[in-house]
Parts: sequence; structure tokens; C-alpha cells
Amino acid sequence: MKTELRNISHLVSEKISVSDIISDNYISTENMLPDKCGITKPSTVPKTGKVTAYQKNDVLVSNIRPYFKKIWFAENSGSCSNDVLVFRAEDGISPEFLYYTLSADRFFEYSMKTSKGTKMPRGDKKAIMDYIVNVPDYETQKKTGYILRLLDRKIELNNRINKNLEEQAQIIFSKMFPDIATGKHTIGEYITLKRGKGLVSKNAVSGEVPVVAGGLKPAFYHNKANTTAPVITVSASGSNVGYVQLWSIPVWSSDSSFIDSTMTEDIYFWYVMLKKRQEEIYKMRTGSVQQHIYPKHIEILPVIELNEKDISEFNNIVSPLFNKTGKNQLENKRLSALRDALLPKLLNEEIKI
Repeated sequence: MKTELRNISHLVSEKISVSDIISDNYISTENMLPDKCGITKPSTVPKTGKVTAYQKNDVLVSNIRPYFKKIWFAENSGSCSNDVLVFRAEDGISPEFLYYTLSADRFFEYSMKTSKGTKMPRGDKKAIMDYIVNVPDYETQKKTGYILRLLDRKIELNNRINKNLEEQAQIIFSKMFPDIATGKHTIGEYITLKRGKGLVSKNAVSGEVPVVAGGLKPAFYHNKANTTAPVITVSASGSNVGYVQLWSIPVWSSDSSFIDSTMTEDIYFWYVMLKKRQEEIYKMRTGSVQQHIYPKHIEILPVIELNEKDISEFNNIVSPLFNKTGKNQLENKRLSALRDALLPKLLNEEIKI
């Protein structure tokens, strides 16, 4: 049955005072991750005004720049900014089915086409509720949600495993290099950082190589890389300026990120060291309207005198941990591709369950 989105869900309008906010359960567009990757912990919460209350099993969608595809299936009750839309399933509609209906690329494309504004487009709420969806019987809704949720849970499990593996590497690092930041030497004495090369989407050739710009996720994909793997990137501008990432596959590093060209053999040592000093790197950001960070800011960070033997020993210990995270990342990429391929077919009942 084809129907409008307003017939299977409604937008939650309940407001609460910011004094009632539980900080860990506060959601804003800033702590929603792009490409349907859920949420992170909020860095700030509002001090005044009212915010929207959400409940467990609601579907939260960022209404700013819909092309970022920020969406989360609420695992608890909490509150969110007024730039986040809260959808609640009507009786007879599976909340998981509603979530996957709104996770479809077709929904975000529709939101963009009907959005208002150019520099920072916002979804038009009325148009959004006019969105046409296919609604099967309740049993099929449940089965659809169940199948897709299995894939997402495996992705989430891999992410938790990877987080644990990285935490283990950081513990080992702290024991081996407890005073890493107290020396009179600088990072620039040991490694050389460089900027990547700009690439806009219209000039990209469709492929599987992530193009790393200023965000936490690839901006788009190209058919060739300008790095070798594993590789570290640091966002040089944008909303996540200063963020350090490790890639287990070759990437195209754009001019809004930069990489080191000399540390491939010692990559895990330098990644863990930079990651443990993430807050220091954030403090090196400059600019008011648009913040930036440059190679020179990282190169002047102090370090103790380093020797190759200790670095090599650390790399040998943690390499199996990071090899495992790389395999999990590749598996997640395949699972995500399978989920995204199944999603429209299941929603349109092209595949019978």
C-alpha cells in the first residue's frame, strides 16, 4: 500500500526545559554522524530555552543539510535540538520499519529536493510528511526491520570490537611511553607532514577509494588513491578540524586534510601517539569564521627523544590489533553495501520475505 509519511508517523512536538536535559542523552546535529552511522557523545548542551523530548524507538533525523544522511534509531529516551526531527511510528507501524524507511537514500534525496536554503539547506517539514512510502502488512514490516537490523548489529559489534582494540593499543602505549609529551624535542624532528591534493566530486571518477576531506566519513569515492595504506589523515578544516584518523586502505587525501609521507613503517606508533594527544591538536586550531589547522601546528608538539628500537617494538606488539580493526572495517563496508542494496528492494516488496 502506497501512502504519505504522515499516515504512518508523526513529528514529535513535545518540549522540555534545558534544565531537564540529561547531557549524555542530548542529541544535536553536531553529534549525529553522517552516512547513517548513529551518534557520538555530545560535546556541549544548550544553557537556555526549550528542546524536543524523544522516546526510545523514535527515529531522529537531522534537518540541516539532508545530504549528510544523519539518522538514529533511539535506544533510550532523551532530548534533542530543534534542528533534529523526531518521528514516532503510529499504531500498527513497526518502529524499525519506520527507521529503515527513513534510512533509504531515496528519502534523503527527496528531502534535499524539497529543502529550503542554499548554503545550509533545511528540510521542509510539510513536504517531508508528503513523502510517499510503501507500507506492507505489519508482519512483513517486522521481518524487514529484523533482517536489516541483523546487519546493523553486526556492524555495531565490529565497531565496538575496534574501539576496544584501539583502547588496548593506547594502554600499551602509555606503559611504554609514559612521558611522551614531556621532552624537549618536537614531532617535526621525526616526521614530515604534507597537505593532500584537492578533488571536487564533479572531477572524481566513480570507484571505491574514499576521498578524505574535513568530515569523519568520506566525502565521496574516487577510482584512485594518492596515499598508500595504512595512512593517517588529519582534518585540516571543516566541522571536525584536527580530527586524527587511521585508514587501513589507500585513500585520496584532499586539500582539506593532510598526511605524513614518511611514517608508513611506524604508522601505528604515530597514530596512537597523535590520537592520545587529540585534545592538544584541537587546541592548535586557528581562525574564527572557519577554523583550520596546518602541518606546522602538529610538528611543534613536544616529544621525548625517540629511538627506532622502542618504536619498532611497539609496532610489532600492536600490529595484530590494527590488522584486526582493518579486517572489521572491510567487513563493515561489505555489510553496509549489502544492507543498502537490500533496503529499497525490501521496502518495495521486490524481495518476498
